[in-house]
Amino acid sequence: MLMILSLSSIAVLAQEQIKGKVKDDKAKPLPSVMVSLKDKEGSTLGFSRTNDKGDFTISTDENSPELILEFSILGFAKKALKLSDFSKNNEITLVESEISLKTVEVKNRPRLSSNGDTLNYKTSDFSDKQDRNIGDVLRKMPGIEVAENGKISYNGKNISNMYIDGDNLLEDKYGIGTKSIPHGAVDKVQVIEKDQPIKMLQKNNTSDDVALNLVIKDDAKLKVMGEVKAGLGTPDRFDGNVNAMLFNKKVKFLNNLKGNNIGIDPGLDLTSFNPLANDNTKPTSLLSAGAAGVPTLPQSRTLFNKAGQANLNNLFKFKNDLQLRANVSYLYDERKQVYNKFSETQLAGQTISYQENQDNFLSPQKLKGQFTLNGNTDGYYINNTLSVEYNPTRTNSNVFINGVGAFQTLKQDMFTLSNDLGYRKKLKSGNILHFSSAISRSTQPETLNIKPGLNEDILNNGAPYAALNQYLDLPTLYTNNFASMAFPKGNFVQTYRAGFLIQQQNLATDLTKMQDNGFSELAAPGTFNDLDWLRSRIYVENIYEYTTDKITAGVRVPVSYNSINYSDANHGMDKSLDRFFVNPSFNFKYQTSAENYVTAGYNFRNNLGTIDDVYSGTVLRNYRSLFANNAPISESSSHAFSGGFNFRKAIEMLFGNISLSYSTTKLNTISSFTLTNNTQQRIVLPLENQMKSLGLNAGLSKYLFALKSTVNAGFAYNHNQYQQLQNDILLPFESDNYIYKAGIEAKLTKFMNFTYTGTYTDSKNKASGTGVSTNYQQLRQQSGLAVNMLKSVFLNFSAEHIFTKQSSQPDLKYLFADFNIRYKVLKLKTDLEFGVTNLANVKSFEAINVTANSLTVGTYQIPGRVAMFRATFNY
Repeated sequence: MLMILSLSSIAVLAQEQIKGKVKDDKAKPLPSVMVSLKDKEGSTLGFSRTNDKGDFTISTDENSPELILEFSILGFAKKALKLSDFSKNNEITLVESEISLKTVEVKNRPRLSSNGDTLNYKTSDFSDKQDRNIGDVLRKMPGIEVAENGKISYNGKNISNMYIDGDNLLEDKYGIGTKSIPHGAVDKVQVIEKDQPIKMLQKNNTSDDVALNLVIKDDAKLKVMGEVKAGLGTPDRFDGNVNAMLFNKKVKFLNNLKGNNIGIDPGLDLTSFNPLANDNTKPTSLLSAGAAGVPTLPQSRTLFNKAGQANLNNLFKFKNDLQLRANVSYLYDERKQVYNKFSETQLAGQTISYQENQDNFLSPQKLKGQFTLNGNTDGYYINNTLSVEYNPTRTNSNVFINGVGAFQTLKQDMFTLSNDLGYRKKLKSGNILHFSSAISRSTQPETLNIKPGLNEDILNNGAPYAALNQYLDLPTLYTNNFASMAFPKGNFVQTYRAGFLIQQQNLATDLTKMQDNGFSELAAPGTFNDLDWLRSRIYVENIYEYTTDKITAGVRVPVSYNSINYSDANHGMDKSLDRFFVNPSFNFKYQTSAENYVTAGYNFRNNLGTIDDVYSGTVLRNYRSLFANNAPISESSSHAFSGGFNFRKAIEMLFGNISLSYSTTKLNTISSFTLTNNTQQRIVLPLENQMKSLGLNAGLSKYLFALKSTVNAGFAYNHNQYQQLQNDILLPFESDNYIYKAGIEAKLTKFMNFTYTGTYTDSKNKASGTGVSTNYQQLRQQSGLAVNMLKSVFLNFSAEHIFTKQSSQPDLKYLFADFNIRYKVLKLKTDLEFGVTNLANVKSFEAINVTANSLTVGTYQIPGRVAMFRATFNY
């Protein structure tokens, strides 16, 4: 045994260790490099791999200077050295090398994968060469629908958020993301059902939200991406866009600068698709320069504008799951509107008509900054959002009402400062403490000036006068605070909440007239307000939630004591109201199978009116509308029922949904309208009335593998019953609206795609017992053809056809056509394109709007033919 041990020791001592270090050309250590020791015939004598520091060790019995060390790793050039050369410094430097792989054509069909509540779409399965951004690809994915304004829905339900690699960079203003993020940077699109971003609530998840998550490719996370676009056109048109984005683990940003005068509203990027509901019930604005409405066309066909916008979205992630997000935007716009409108209202034995012409110049601005600090762990959750918003708008307008002309100016300066804090803490017992506090302060001064003064028969004893001036301000202070405790136990969670709400407002208005001699006075007795309003609520709420693999159910029982006090000494008003409300609600969801489920819900709600319902002094809301009130605070109670069935077969890419809703509402006040050929006066009066509504919606989406096409269809029906008081006549109204939709996204050949969307609307309205009724039908069709030629040339043709039929008016027919050709310079990463919109040079558009006893026909000037040349550099 001693001899054997001695021989073994000699053998070990005779073994030699070769040590060294491997790095790249930037002197950084290279881990996982394969190091092989070979003899001169190429036989392997030993091997090793480098560690995280680039170090390696190989043991060998051989000691010949002709031995060779070979180093290899994917992405670097292979290197071989004689052992004698290597021994001089024991370090090796490898140089990066491109890897050329043979072209592989994948012919398997697109597929979806499902993992729990998450559905995965592979982006490359649905994209084509002519697609530019992820929004283009989303439109082709079965089950996903993208509306004209950019809102996204999945199987009939609006998404709550669009995450980028799991982070909520854009909140629910995700329009800029779908337009800017290149589809080539997105590996897959995930649909997350029952989305619950708060980690501590995911175990007992009762959320019914649906969200999208864009999974970014690994190589796209390592670099800044974006584009620079510049375009010039005729007549006197420009279009520019610069954006930059980065999506790595610690920093995410999507920053954008754009400007144009081709009818594209950059403010659409700031649209909040799912604004959070709160009880700060205040009007966004009370005065207007006149309500023309907008034609039923895409805004890009109707808008005369000159707009610029900066939209900055930045997110920084720190340790302990803490992140800071800043969303800052500024919009400046100049708009022109030219239209004439004919309105006709039929009453018993009387027809009221208006003929209006307006030439408007609007200059809206919008500055908003939102700063969010978020911490999200299994033990605690904190979210604090500080927001500041300033919206100054200036409007100048020439108006003619039944042949009488005037010039008006409208100044509006809306300012809001708010903070919203939410904090949750998971206690050792497993119970969850939740505290929330929201506070905001806003002002909204508005001034409407009209020269010369209108409606002298009502406001100036029939004598002409120089000007009419309406001033209004509504400063508001609002706060809502609560604390709650949740008690999870198995599949059951009980939550008990208590809080209070305060809203304080002051409505200050005065309507004055200026005589030709410069003397100013009230336009009429009582045309002013100085109304103080205080609304408070103390509430408690019991919430009971139950979840299993198949069942999600919840019951809410909020109980509240509501108090409103309002006074205006000038009108001898000093009133108060106290109400005790119980507003229960119930929701239920049952998973009938792994992919299908049914839902049901019920909600009872009591509502109290706002300050807009109780002011007594007359307010000139626009040049021909005088509003006042002579009623107590509006009160309403409503019952709402809903039910639905959603189904899908992910493997077959089939999605469908159907839902039914019904609501009935009782009110204690009604708006009484007095219509003449020059004015519309509204006063709120005490009168009990009722509204009923019934809705049915259905949708179907399917991917046809043989045709490589996505087809969809939809149907919607709405029935409404309500009452209106017009010229002291109480009229019961009924309306029935039917909407039929169908569309296809088809790949005709490898180089040709076709899209089509058709919408047919049938509207029937009547005033019961009067014989007055209106019928309205419209067919709107949109189609497009995209052709890929010579690999780098793309042709696009699109058309839109609108046919409108109304029983008492001539039929309306419009056809719009566009053309675009794009050449992709691959070496320069640049697209060159030339396009023409509105080839037929249509310069006016007529739109019809009908209700049970009224008809409105508007004729709008729209931009004619526009030709543009653009260059877009991608990086």
